[in-house]
Amino acid sequence: MKVHEHADGITRCAWCGTDPLYVAYHDTEWGVPEYDDRALFEKLILDGFQAGLAWITILRKREGFRAAFDGFRPEIVARYGSEKIEALMQDAGIVRNRAKIESTVRSAQVWLDIMERGPGFSKLLWDINGRVLDNRRRPGEAAPVTSPVAVAMSKELKARGFNFVGPTIVYAFMQAVGMVDDHAVTCHRHGKRS
Repeated sequence: MKVHEHADGITRCAWCGTDPLYVAYHDTEWGVPEYDDRALFEKLILDGFQAGLAWITILRKREGFRAAFDGFRPEIVARYGSEKIEALMQDAGIVRNRAKIESTVRSAQVWLDIMERGPGFSKLLWDINGRVLDNRRRPGEAAPVTSPVAVAMSKELKARGFNFVGPTIVYAFMQAVGMVDDHAVTCHRHGKRS
C-alpha cells in the first residue's frame, strides 16, 4: 500500500489523495473497529452500492443515502414497498440502481431476523472475523482484495439472504469497519483502533 505525505506533514495511505472528505474519512473512520449492529448494516449496504463505482462517489452521497433510507434503520427499510422503491429510483441523492435498492430492503429483513433469532449482526460478523487482523502492509505493497475470512463471511451472508456481498465487497467492508488493518505501517493511522 502506497503512502503519501500531505501538506500538513502527516503520512497517510495514498488512496485517500487530498480531497478533504476522503482525508477525513481515512483519518477518522476507515479501519476503526465498529461493533454497532445498525452502523455495520449501513456500511455493508453502502459497500454493496459501491460495486462498480469509486468509494468517493458513495462517500459524497452518504448523507443523501442516509436521508433516503431513513437513517438505515432496518426496521423501517424492511417495510419499504413498491411506491418507496419507485421514489428512491427518482432520488438523485443516491445511486439509483433498482437491484441494489431492492436488495437493501431484503437485507433489512434479513438483518431483523438475525437480530430477533440471534446471534445479533455484530456478533455474527465479528465471530467470523475473530479479531482485528493486521496485514502490516509496507509502503508500495498492495493490500489484498479478498481473504479467506472475507470468503467465509460472504458465504454466511449470502446463505442468510444478503445480496451484493461477494468476497471483494466483504473485504472492502472489513477494511472500512476495522476488522482488518490495511493502513500501511508508515501511515499515521496504522495500529490505531479509535
